[in-house]
Amino acid sequence: MRTIGAVIFPGFELLDLFGPLEMFGLRADAFEVRLVAVSDEPVESGQGPRAAVDEVLGAREGYDLLLVPGGPGTRAEVDNARLTDGLAALAAGSEIVTSVCTGAALLARAGVLDGRQATTNKRAFDWVAAQGPKVDWQKRARWVEDGNLVTSSGVSAGIDMSLAVIGRLLGEAAAREVADSAEYTWNNEPDHDPFAIEEL
Repeated sequence: MRTIGAVIFPGFELLDLFGPLEMFGLRADAFEVRLVAVSDEPVESGQGPRAAVDEVLGAREGYDLLLVPGGPGTRAEVDNARLTDGLAALAAGSEIVTSVCTGAALLARAGVLDGRQATTNKRAFDWVAAQGPKVDWQKRARWVEDGNLVTSSGVSAGIDMSLAVIGRLLGEAAAREVADSAEYTWNNEPDHDPFAIEEL
């Protein structure tokens, strides 16, 4: 059983978070999901619905898998030192660190992506890249794996990424079974990015 720490903050994107968690949750025999935030108060998403918090940031030194969603709230949260410092500490203690969409901006500001390859939402690419000038940003990628760091492009790309992580941990057959059970067509090629923009 692996524990997933999914970090949430005001203005997180619903699909960034719950798309990947649905995939991992379909293998509840293998993954336990915990929602993590800077306080134990419910956190409002960018779309309005709030999520209950399971653990406060800092309650653990790390997780088997750390998941950082994006969303409109990242624009403010990149300046939240309590969050970015907490992410830096959690990333150092986690086996695999992942982000969806503009969640990469939070990891970049935390210094987690320095010297590594990463990607993010193409519509916010320039802004995210500015948060991490020492990151090797990839403009054309559905998701990017660089060692224990796995970052994905915009919103729905997090589902493809999460299936890739499931395949990495449990085998590709397990990932395909999860995709089939969700009636989801998995884009399992990280370089196949139909939303890439050549000139950003």
